[in-house]
Amino acid sequence: MPFTPVRRPARAAARPAPVSLVGLAALMLWLAASTAGPSAAQPAAPAAPAAPAAPGRAESCPGLVSAVPPRAMPAAFRPAALAPDQVRLTYVGHSTFLIESPRLVRVATDYNDYVKPPVVPDIATMNRAHSTHYTLAPEPGIKHVLHGWRDDGKPAAHDVTHGDVHVRSVATNIRDWTGGGTVRHGNAIFIVEAGTLCIAHLGHLHHTLTAQQLAEIGRVDVVLVPVDGSYTLDLDGMVEVLQALKAPLMIPMHYFSRYTLDRFLDRVRDLYAIEMAETPSLVVSKATLPTQPKFLVLPGR
Repeated sequence: MPFTPVRRPARAAARPAPVSLVGLAALMLWLAASTAGPSAAQPAAPAAPAAPAAPGRAESCPGLVSAVPPRAMPAAFRPAALAPDQVRLTYVGHSTFLIESPRLVRVATDYNDYVKPPVVPDIATMNRAHSTHYTLAPEPGIKHVLHGWRDDGKPAAHDVTHGDVHVRSVATNIRDWTGGGTVRHGNAIFIVEAGTLCIAHLGHLHHTLTAQQLAEIGRVDVVLVPVDGSYTLDLDGMVEVLQALKAPLMIPMHYFSRYTLDRFLDRVRDLYAIEMAETPSLVVSKATLPTQPKFLVLPGR
């Protein structure tokens, strides 16, 4: 059945901050509770070995494809099994999501030293606009560390398959915070293909997308959207990007207070349905996507 997020009353404005320790603690407690049961004492299932992409992936996701001490993975972390067409999305905070495939391959977006998922991911994507979007000391257990930039100024062009997950990148530019100019190819939009879905993480996007970039991204089902309207793209520009991508499900990220989030939601309220979720995680598949484009707000910031 389609996921049905439950509406909840608006909360009072939160103090602006890039990281919420309370939110992270709540996420840890929620994940622990969701795994309780006879199997909770068993060790976590190992990540699946590399395998070819699922049949039909190219058709479902068209596009041009081509020192911090390590934290221990909780031994009892065993989420409910996913069907072959499903993906689990968990909002960890700021710009970090944990994306889990049917074979429990885990991808952490904009992985950094401040906001981390409760498990070591198999794949970590990063962008370098600020230190809350990358780390220079990733945990040793991460199998693929994908920078959204290159030191030689050329575009990052990732095309990685691990188990039943495929990750590719499309380069964009960022502002030069020191001189006000442009850093070419300083950001990457990462497209995660898992289950039957294409999930686009826009990273620290600073400009609208060209026709070539839209063609490289291709059709996407879920977009993870920075909505602060200042450090990233302004509100009108972000709406233009979303209307060009035409994804049925959009999830806000990269906001620093309830005021910032509400300002964006007020801007898009006449264009899209808006729903509020009670938990930071959802399971979604092609079959359960909204029939009309919708914003789903997951708890956290």
